[in-house]
Amino acid sequence: MERIVHHIETLSVWVGRAFGWCILILTLSVSYEVVVRYVFNAPTVWAFDMMVQMYGALFLMAGPYALAQDSHVRGDVLYRLFPVRWQARIDFFLYILFFFPGMLALFWFGYEIAKDSWRYQEVSWNSPARIQIYFFKSLIPVAGLLLIIQGIAEMIRCWIAMRTGVWLQRIDDVRETEDIHMSGEQAAE
Repeated sequence: MERIVHHIETLSVWVGRAFGWCILILTLSVSYEVVVRYVFNAPTVWAFDMMVQMYGALFLMAGPYALAQDSHVRGDVLYRLFPVRWQARIDFFLYILFFFPGMLALFWFGYEIAKDSWRYQEVSWNSPARIQIYFFKSLIPVAGLLLIIQGIAEMIRCWIAMRTGVWLQRIDDVRETEDIHMSGEQAAE
């Protein structure tokens, strides 16, 4: 079961890293637009739509990555005081009650939105460039599916923690600077 969890996490981390490059594209396009607009007084017709699509793609596809890294915001005032087995039970119950219905809705309705967008060959109405957006609307059900798959891995992780009393180690990727400093301070003591 641990191998299944780590394979799913590897997929989520890979997708998150791949779509992380949207930040570079977004930064370069905003910089380009600012220069041509304010220095050369020649704004583009495509930059706004492209920036919205890059941000949307990044936002959607970062969800599975954040879930795999346990980096979503959590109101854990009391939760962190509970034993691991109780934390796992709470998480397991909340995944069933809230997470999966929401992600199934994202997948189902996202599929309907993407299907309609492809059928109409939808273009953006925000600019005269008429940029095609049906490609990017396809990311909605893809993100929903990836979140469902990562949610299954999280439920397996909860199941293991309920049985063993220890959380399964996550794939180590990026760490916050604060965490690095805290671990360095603890090692020095």
